[in-house]
Amino acid sequence: RLPAAVNPRFIFLAVPFAAHSATLGNRPMKIKTETPAPYAATADDDAIIAQACAIIDKRFSTGEALTDPAAAGAYFKVKIGGSPREVFAVLFLDTRHRMLAFDELFFGTIDGAEVHPREVVRRALELNAAAIIIGHNHPSGVPDPSAADRAVTQRLKQSLALVEVRLLDHFICGSGAPVSMASRGMV
Repeated sequence: RLPAAVNPRFIFLAVPFAAHSATLGNRPMKIKTETPAPYAATADDDAIIAQACAIIDKRFSTGEALTDPAAAGAYFKVKIGGSPREVFAVLFLDTRHRMLAFDELFFGTIDGAEVHPREVVRRALELNAAAIIIGHNHPSGVPDPSAADRAVTQRLKQSLALVEVRLLDHFICGSGAPVSMASRGMV
């Protein structure tokens, strides 16, 4: 007879274990866990990624206004997200927020890149950009903004304001979805 707390629909799960409890000596079972093999990219994967990059480039270069922050974050993720070293990139926009150019301006090591605001301002003026969106990757995979990320964002915002170019957002790409510093109130 079953205790009242036992749901009879689940008794079939207990029967096989009860039959072997004497064999196991009522000891907890040790379950062997295996570490999954690391992912190995294939030629097909690289072809798919190349196609995705081409589609994104085409979508952004057709003159459509970039109004969706998630789309901008996805663009940065595809372009620089998988780099083994830190890459700092800038998306230059016109007055209607259409893409003028996407430049990877600074390259660093596994945990940092030196960013020079004067070079970002120089390129923005060269392209006659009205606004920019910046982004970089964290090769560690953790996309949380660091103190250095917050500081460079503020330095760039101040430098760009002097020449009337707006900094719209700063994306950090790591594992998962890119982090928008603007959505966190940090721009």
